[in-house]
Amino acid sequence: MAAIDGLPPLRAVIAAHDLVAKKQLGQNFLLDLNLTARIARAAGDLSGCDVLEVGPGPGGLTRGLLAEGARRVLAVEKDARCLPALAEIAAAYPGRLEVMQGDALALDVAAHLVPPIKIVANLPYNVGTELLIRWLTPAHWPPFWDSLTLMFQKEVAERIVAKPGPKAYGRLALLSQWRADPKIVLTLPPEAFTPAPKVHSAVVHFRRLDAPRFAADEAVLGRVTAMAFNQRRKMLRSSLKALAPDIEVRLRAAGIEPTARAEEISLEGFCALAREVAAT
Repeated sequence: MAAIDGLPPLRAVIAAHDLVAKKQLGQNFLLDLNLTARIARAAGDLSGCDVLEVGPGPGGLTRGLLAEGARRVLAVEKDARCLPALAEIAAAYPGRLEVMQGDALALDVAAHLVPPIKIVANLPYNVGTELLIRWLTPAHWPPFWDSLTLMFQKEVAERIVAKPGPKAYGRLALLSQWRADPKIVLTLPPEAFTPAPKVHSAVVHFRRLDAPRFAADEAVLGRVTAMAFNQRRKMLRSSLKALAPDIEVRLRAAGIEPTARAEEISLEGFCALAREVAAT
């Protein structure tokens, strides 16, 4: 990759700019440009697309995205120390990289992007789940993005793709699978990063659905699943009794046994129950 863009190896970039990863910013730098290129390729064909990257750090993934043909990359970086390194990448790819300094949670990035848009990021662990939830719950659906290709702690990635049954299955799986088709496309060991985290990591690719997988009111579905999983050891007739006085009737109407527990119910079942509750 260094030979493609003529830029120095990432270790040299980090040394030159004194970019010691900061724990409070959730920074773990991925230095292997072969791996960053694999992540970029996992996002699919980038030609003709604007790409949003959050937390580029010294720019390893940024370089991968540009080398893989992204039309334009908007990189949002909170850490001002990284800006000179990113400016060097921008100079190597004239007109194709824009860097915004700030908190991705506070910026209106969509106003700076032109469709089709893909989001590809090695997300800081401390904000990864919050950003995902925001991208999956916009005011209007479909959202501004076509796909997400995101790095998480492996445990979080497994929660995103979980099916009914195991402990990992919960509200994050339901939200992710209701509006997208998420798949784990790459796993990475701790030693791939500097500094090495205490956990494995995984990249999840989300293909956006044009409409939710099953019909349901978002607010009602959220209320039903929150109540069910907040007391996941209880039978649904107990955990959901505050939803409606005849909750057992509504559960049966949705095809769910009142004695079932939250982790046993599929996304389709929860959506059916949300429709029954909304009918009150």
